Amino acid sequence: QEQLVESGGGLVQPGGSLRLSCLASENIFRGYSMGWYRQAPGKERELVAAITSGGDTNYVDFVKGRFTISRDNAKNTVYLQMNSLKPEDTAVYYCNRNFGIEQYRPLGSWGQGTQVTVSS
Repeated sequence: QEQLVESGGGLVQPGGSLRLSCLASENIFRGYSMGWYRQAPGKERELVAAITSGGDTNYVDFVKGRFTISRDNAKNTVYLQMNSLKPEDTAVYYCNRNFGIEQYRPLGSWGQGTQVTVSS
């Protein structure tokens, strides 16, 4: 059974931080690159950051220097540390397998996502 469970979202003021977690079933996680994505209202889902099974990472320009993706292979969990949050980071955040780490190429079904709202 494939399962993705995202958590850690919430309401935060501009400049604040959040740490998202994604627990994946082993058949999704093991050996695969994982990505964090987001979808803002009225916009398409986009890749934010991705990480290979070995720990190589890639970020889209608008989060470089602010977000950090990491993974714990023993826990089948991928994280997204988000610092210096901006109102435009407001979105539902999802994780999923991704084919490689350079482009939006998700694989498989989606979880429920976790809402991040950045507002004063």
